[in-house]
Amino acid sequence: MAIHPYLDSAARDDRWSGGVRRIPVTTPIGEFTVWTKRVGNNPDLKVLLLHGGPAVPSTYWECVDSFFPGAGIEYYYYDQLGTYRSDQPDDDRLWTAERYVDEVEQVRRALGLDASNFVLMGHSWGGVLAIEYALAHQQNLKGLVISNMMSSIPAYNDYARRVLMPAMDQGKLARVQALEAAGDVAHPDYEALLHEIHYVHHVLRRPVAEWPDPVQRAFANANQHVYSLMQGPSELGASGRLVEWDRTEDLASITVPTLVIGARHDTMDPAFLEMMASRLPAGRSHTCPEGSHMAMYDDQDDYFAAVVDFLVGL
Repeated sequence: MAIHPYLDSAARDDRWSGGVRRIPVTTPIGEFTVWTKRVGNNPDLKVLLLHGGPAVPSTYWECVDSFFPGAGIEYYYYDQLGTYRSDQPDDDRLWTAERYVDEVEQVRRALGLDASNFVLMGHSWGGVLAIEYALAHQQNLKGLVISNMMSSIPAYNDYARRVLMPAMDQGKLARVQALEAAGDVAHPDYEALLHEIHYVHHVLRRPVAEWPDPVQRAFANANQHVYSLMQGPSELGASGRLVEWDRTEDLASITVPTLVIGARHDTMDPAFLEMMASRLPAGRSHTCPEGSHMAMYDDQDDYFAAVVDFLVGL
């Protein structure tokens, strides 16, 4: 996998070009750069957006452009290492939650964010990363948003088995599972059936051909190798490096104000998300009544009303 050419030293200082800045990140195998873009200017409220996947780029966060500027919120797009506009080193030792946490901390320092203004907002895998970052570095946070992500992968997998799969067409589900068992997820039937029995019900509730352009571009530019390594090849649960991840018992130690937001039709159990908020000392929850995993699109007004209310109230 090719690595983007390094910028020269003059371009890698603190200057921004059109809001875009590539930030050097040190890893166990060397230094790379990650892509960021700043929008807005508010010294008291700065939100760093963590995309999902892993390695599904931040283009799908472009929906915040319709809501954050009017609320006076400064925010940063950010493609994590291995993702789209950032360097994509070909070394599987890099793809661990611990290394990603260290990367976020390096990005925070480079951007000059601190506890007086720094809010971390993570969606899906980004929610995993946000929780892990808060457990390691919450002294740097003003607030936290965990969007559409349970604090336990085993519980997520159990919810898929108990609740989501029984409601699907069982013949089509069996075909999907047979293709997964055969390692043939590239088969055209696999995506077609998933669109029909899963995506349009629990990922983004409209026909896939009508998914908004920022979402289409995000999935088209995902790093499938990193995604499959950590999430696993199945879209009906997780089976990769994250399969045993569970931080539910650690939530009580996250004391910064935290919003846990989910949706009625999400891949994530709404009741579990509400439980998470109850365990957080300064937690609150919100469930979008018409949304799914991409509730920022299919229940957009409700989603952003809750998020903006939380952010401006910090």
